[in-house]
Amino acid sequence: MSFLLSLSRFIDALNEKIGQGISWALLLAVLICTGNAVMRYIFNISSNGWLEIQWYLFGAIFLLATSYTLRRNEHVRIDVVVGRFSKRTQVWIDLLGFLLFLMPATLLILYYSVPYAWISIESQEVSSNAGGLIVWPAKLLIPVGFVFLALQGTSEIIKRIGYLKGLVPASAFEKQVATPEEEIAAIKAANKLN
Repeated sequence: MSFLLSLSRFIDALNEKIGQGISWALLLAVLICTGNAVMRYIFNISSNGWLEIQWYLFGAIFLLATSYTLRRNEHVRIDVVVGRFSKRTQVWIDLLGFLLFLMPATLLILYYSVPYAWISIESQEVSSNAGGLIVWPAKLLIPVGFVFLALQGTSEIIKRIGYLKGLVPASAFEKQVATPEEEIAAIKAANKLN
């Protein structure tokens, strides 16, 4: 189990770095979107390539940040119902959800996305839009994103099993951010200081 826990820590660190790195893609997408809008409305100049790069960046953000979101336990869930159960029951629900839903769906999408991306790479697929970009890098993001999601799913399964065996504290997979109530309280406290 110690090897699996080490593997889990490695996967967590990898997806943490990817998540932090992909945050720069969001800034880049906003800058490109702003620049494109300014050029279009002020100078009446536009390019399909600039529009497509925004779509590619959005795809990269979505596909590569899913594993980061899972790592930080920020994915969509039904906390209203599950929150009433004991921590151990919650962990069992997570574990079953990962094993019965997340991993099969992720591996199925991965199975079909690899040939989809490979065909695009082999044919050097280019956008059909005038001035468009090459398409295969965007299609390649699909299997890459799902590989990272499958790795993070594996890490989460390892951590949940480790918790059930008493080897991992719950803090290893609990949410890393403040609740909305905590954020409001922090804002109120900051306003009182000013």
